[in-house]
Amino acid sequence: MPPIVAFIGKSNSGKTTIIEKLLRELKSRGYRVATIKHSGRDLVFDKPGTDSWRQLQAGSEMAIVAGTSRLMLIKPISAQTGPEEIARVLGEDLDIILAEGFKKSSVPKVEVHRKDIGLPLTKIDKLIAIVTDEPLPVATRQFSPDDTPGLADLLEKDFIRPQSERTIVYVNNKPLTLSNFPKEIENNIVLSVISTLKGVAGLKALRSVEVFLRRKP
Repeated sequence: MPPIVAFIGKSNSGKTTIIEKLLRELKSRGYRVATIKHSGRDLVFDKPGTDSWRQLQAGSEMAIVAGTSRLMLIKPISAQTGPEEIARVLGEDLDIILAEGFKKSSVPKVEVHRKDIGLPLTKIDKLIAIVTDEPLPVATRQFSPDDTPGLADLLEKDFIRPQSERTIVYVNNKPLTLSNFPKEIENNIVLSVISTLKGVAGLKALRSVEVFLRRKP
């Protein structure tokens, strides 16, 4: 799974603005980035009576409405669904995912703080940095709201580059942690099989490989 970093903070702290700046900076560095926005209220995309609503009511696991220039995926989830599960829908061919919200999730977090909206949040698990317009008496690394390159450097060094080459195995939709030995074996087997297939331009041009295996229970 691509690395996920969540941007948290009080309402109107500037989370969306920081993410917008980071998107432009990371895209300028050649990275593929996606975003996940958490909302505290229920969202209605498929109004009762529409085709997608009828299909979901009839039992479809998810529905995609495709237009002329974009598509919308509708997938029922629970209130406890975290960013990791949501990210599975985005696929693996990304360098990083920036999430907005998900304060209680287990992913690394950056808090966005503004002096005029009160004190920073407390008791945040996996807080890696704070974007703040005032110095704070905490040990957590701090960035000014204008230091987009510095914050992008942090994400690049600690999350993007370490995951630039990765092998992920999901069993029953749950990721397995692979040590170097089984990871190397799996890579060698897959690449050996791919190299014998017709239609493959060459392993040097290979960016990613997806293998899906489904068995009857």
